[in-house]
Amino acid sequence: MTLSHIAGLAGDARTQDLAFTMDEDLFRVFYERTSRGLAGYLVRLCGDRQQAADLLQETYYRFLRSEAVLENDAHRRNYLYRIATNLVRDQRRRPAPPQIPLDEPGAVELAGDTRSAERLAQRHDLETAMSGLRPRDRAMLWLAYAHGSTHDEIAGVIGVKTGSVKLMLFRARQRLAERLRRRAGTSTETSR
Repeated sequence: MTLSHIAGLAGDARTQDLAFTMDEDLFRVFYERTSRGLAGYLVRLCGDRQQAADLLQETYYRFLRSEAVLENDAHRRNYLYRIATNLVRDQRRRPAPPQIPLDEPGAVELAGDTRSAERLAQRHDLETAMSGLRPRDRAMLWLAYAHGSTHDEIAGVIGVKTGSVKLMLFRARQRLAERLRRRAGTSTETSR
C-alpha cells in the first residue's frame, strides 16, 4: 500500500464523516417529531405497511447521508419528505409483486360497536378510494389534509411550482369525491 493510497483512504473517511452533520441527540428529536407522520405518508403512497417501513428506513438513511445544508426544521422536514417521495417513485418504476390488502387491526373487537363499525366502514371506503387515485394525488391530499402542509411545502415535496398546487389539489379532491360517490352508489345498490 502506498502513501498516496493511505491518504486517499483518509480523505474518503473524512468525506463520509462530513455526511453526518446532525449529532445523535438532534437526530433523535427530529426523528421523534417526523417519523410517525412520514410513516403514515409512506403507507398512504405505497398501500403496503412493510414496504412503507422499508422506505422509511431508507429515507432516514439517505437523509443522514446527504450533504445538504438545511437552514431549519421546516427545511429538514421538506427535504425528508422529498426523499421519501422520490423513493416511492423509484419503487413504482420497478416491477413489484401483487399487493396484499391491509387488514385493519382491531376490526373484530370493533364489530360489536355500531359507531365504530360505521367509522371502520367509512375508513375502508376512504382507503379504497384513495388507493385508486394516482400517486401524486394521494401524496398531495395526504400532505394537505393529514399533515396540514402548506402549498409551498407540498410543492417542494412533489416537485411542482407553488402556484400549481391549488389547482392540482382541487382536481385531486374532485377525483376522490367522484370515487367516493361511485363507491357509495355501489354499496347502496348491493345492500338492496
